[in-house]
Amino acid sequence: MDIRALRAFAEVARQGGFTRAAAALHLSQSAVSKLVKGLEEELGVPLLHRDRRRASTTDAGALVLRRAEAILDGVRAVEEELGELAGARRGRLRIGLPPMVSGAFFPRVVADFRRRHPGVALELRETGARRVEALVLARELDLGVTILPTDTAAFDVRPVARELLLAVLPAADPLARRRRLALRELAGRPLVHYRRDFALHDLVLAAFRGVGLAPEVASESSQWDFMAELVAAGLGVALLPETICRRLDRRRLASVPVGEPEIPWHVALVRRPDPHLPAAVRAFLDSTSRCLGSPGAGQPGGPKVSW
Repeated sequence: MDIRALRAFAEVARQGGFTRAAAALHLSQSAVSKLVKGLEEELGVPLLHRDRRRASTTDAGALVLRRAEAILDGVRAVEEELGELAGARRGRLRIGLPPMVSGAFFPRVVADFRRRHPGVALELRETGARRVEALVLARELDLGVTILPTDTAAFDVRPVARELLLAVLPAADPLARRRRLALRELAGRPLVHYRRDFALHDLVLAAFRGVGLAPEVASESSQWDFMAELVAAGLGVALLPETICRRLDRRRLASVPVGEPEIPWHVALVRRPDPHLPAAVRAFLDSTSRCLGSPGAGQPGGPKVSW
């Protein structure tokens, strides 16, 4: 049985179609179709229902997919162990990054890693923190960046940065002259907010609920610079991390610390629990420590870091 055919079939099943699978595998659609057809002929059963919009597994396909994923995990483990023997001089590392976090912290980390390990293929995927976690659990990513708190039973967790969210207001707003604000003082102002797949979306709303407020959400975005421009245009107030606030145009925008309650922004790396730490993952952790330092072990109330 051809490993390439198993990988092509598993990717079609995962992506729900041949076009997306071909793009993920960097193959032509016809090559993927040929590999899957050859596997079906070898096994003597159809593995996929095909229609114009989507491909889905047959009963036989679902059984083969379970076995194929186990086989491919085994192949991947061999590749990772060989990469470790090679001292992270080759191999592949797949990392998920929320857009706001990636720009704030990781350009230096990625540059350091690429400079030290040019033979490792580094794949970066930008998406919301909760989607990153789901992709790590689905084995589509080796390492993910998320916002704490997270499920420490499901992940090994390594904190990266700890900051607070600040209130961002137009520079002419009377509250912009304050040295500190209580969260309830933002009542009545529309909120320029994060997209729903961002961990900060729920974290911020929970903080408002904690002081008896339910803010009107004026807009949702995944881009901090767009959120800041909406605030400058008078659309509302935003709550952005300290690192982001240091980049704002002080002529148009002000950032004020918020208390009662403070809203934390704790960034962490997560991976599936596994006693084996691949060399490429270890190398990326080393680059992270070199560039960002260490904020300490574990999330509030969580276990100590062991990787």
